[in-house]
Amino acid sequence: MLLTTIHALKEWAVAVNAIERGETILLLRKGGIRESGGQFQVDRDEVLLYPTYEHQQPELLKPEYASQVTPVASGWHPETIKIGSWAKITDIVPVLDETIVNALLPFHVWNEKFIRDRLKWKPRQPVYVLLLRAYKLSRSRQIAYRVEYGGCRSWIDLNEAIDLEAATPVLDDVTYEQKVSEIRQAIDYLPRPNPVPREAFDHSNNSPA
Repeated sequence: MLLTTIHALKEWAVAVNAIERGETILLLRKGGIRESGGQFQVDRDEVLLYPTYEHQQPELLKPEYASQVTPVASGWHPETIKIGSWAKITDIVPVLDETIVNALLPFHVWNEKFIRDRLKWKPRQPVYVLLLRAYKLSRSRQIAYRVEYGGCRSWIDLNEAIDLEAATPVLDDVTYEQKVSEIRQAIDYLPRPNPVPREAFDHSNNSPA
């Protein structure tokens, strides 16, 4: 495990909060406009969780999560960002089948409209199912927002390293594995070698994803 890292995965703040509370372990990604090649890729499997606010839309969330979101103006961002957790991405499953994606509805924060929108956007590209084992930092960090952290991209490198030592798992081993098993059963997925080449997880490479 890393002791410090600058690598971060951007995600809606409401989803990050749900992960940190142990309410979900699942993210659905299709990549941002500024992704390399316009397609989502996973370059590393241990990342900080960086909460974003600009693109959160209550109408794309289940009611219990929609009530937690206050829409903000395009381009708005807080002056400081709270980093409270990191995660190990344990499973990466590309899915093109709408039936399979719909079967995952009980396991994440989004609603049916979000799923339909994601499937329609670049329909030949899969939706990536990410399962995350999250860890709460021993001390959350407030970092200053920087322009290079913005934009429609999934991965960023922070200007300062965050200490991961003494972080504690959000879910114990048994609970996490039980949740993973339920999701695998829902999509009839058996564990297989990670589709991301292991050399992609070279943490000595600090170039942006």
